[in-house]
Amino acid sequence: MTAAADKVASARAAAALDGEILDGLHRMQVRVYYEDTDFSGIVYHANYLRFMERGRTNYLRLLGADQHALFAEAGAEAPGFAFVVRAMQLEFLKPARMDDLLEVVTRPSEVKGASITLHQEVRRGGDLLVEARVKVAFVAGGRARPIPRALRIAMKADQDT
Repeated sequence: MTAAADKVASARAAAALDGEILDGLHRMQVRVYYEDTDFSGIVYHANYLRFMERGRTNYLRLLGADQHALFAEAGAEAPGFAFVVRAMQLEFLKPARMDDLLEVVTRPSEVKGASITLHQEVRRGGDLLVEARVKVAFVAGGRARPIPRALRIAMKADQDT
């Protein structure tokens, strides 16, 4: 395999893992493994938080055409920045079981100065299993800070699509 073909194969594998942003929604698949379940064979409630965290992380990764440049610009404006969960409201509606293929759906619902509120769902086919509203704050130097312009533009651009 050539270096170019290797690079294309690697990019496709990463895209499959990260999901995709289409029509303003980030969609990512997650397989339920034995380790995700409790003694009764259903997904342990805290593991939905892990699935949704992965969805939020991949949403941010896929936001821009050049994530490294986007985050470098944000880092220059606010060194040591991070996104931290400020608040989360969850509704557990139906259980998932081992070997289920789930879809984590993430979309921004509100972008403000120092925070973004995301709506997330965990679905199995047409069934809504878990619904969440997650408020994420942008911090740097241990304090809430305005989201750097490059990130705010990327999030609002995605929200408006």
